[in-house]
Amino acid sequence: MPDRWIIETTDVRKTYDGIEALRGVSLQVPAGSIFGFLGKNGAGKTTTIKILLGMAHASGGDARVFGLAAGAQETSVEIRRRTGFVSEDKDLYDSMDVATIIRFTAGFYPRWRSDLERRYLRAFDLPPDRKVKALSRGMRTKLALLLALCRGAELLVLDEPTSGLDPAMIEEVLQALVSHVAGEEMTVFFSSHQIAEVEQIADHVAIVDRGRVVTAAALDDLRERYRRIELVFEGDAPQAVFRSPGIVRVRRDGRVITVLSSAGAERIVDEARTFGAVSVDVAAVTLKEIFLETVAAED
Repeated sequence: MPDRWIIETTDVRKTYDGIEALRGVSLQVPAGSIFGFLGKNGAGKTTTIKILLGMAHASGGDARVFGLAAGAQETSVEIRRRTGFVSEDKDLYDSMDVATIIRFTAGFYPRWRSDLERRYLRAFDLPPDRKVKALSRGMRTKLALLLALCRGAELLVLDEPTSGLDPAMIEEVLQALVSHVAGEEMTVFFSSHQIAEVEQIADHVAIVDRGRVVTAAALDDLRERYRRIELVFEGDAPQAVFRSPGIVRVRRDGRVITVLSSAGAERIVDEARTFGAVSVDVAAVTLKEIFLETVAAED
């Protein structure tokens, strides 16, 4: 167990005009992690981020960042002071040029890192004299990321950071995040619906669907726990009822039963023998398969 959780939420709920946007989100984000918050559009990712940053108030449950209550005005200010945030819209002042918006932003943060500012201006190839409104979408993303990375924040919160970027730009942004965390004491919490991006850089993952976390763990633990077990029978597969723990989904197709387990395969394999399967095959699954199956299991 880590020394502390940077983000910890318990049964957080949010209702807008009678509609449940969050139906009980519980998260534990360890210090120093790159935490991927994975879900389809509309799953509740942005609402969760707004509650963590005090931009919205939960209807129920508890949300804490740095151990501070996210819903209290005085501690919410402290949370935002210690956090860098890049929204999906990459909100920037269009009338300023790049150099001016950097100097303007730096003035609000006593811990501003000029060394990182110079590094990312070069690495991102940002033209200091160009107006923000004249920047491409990719350049706006890199500028927003620079402003967040250089403020000396302990936590970086990103909402769909690569939305609308081309593959080369996505790779550049992701590698910058990994390199930054490797060299600085920082935790990254980023929401995304792009499974490949989460799998590429995250070391912890939570999958959220329709306002509820359906699974969360270190990525290596998820890969270790989830298994697909395929049972083949001589004739039509029986209407087997599995009692082993961790059953996510069972599919029956002709002579074959396929089971997805979130608790390994050993007990299911033992149970399969009692059903008379002629062969049993166990395979690891990808994060994409875990995502698709756990979200589908909620239907």
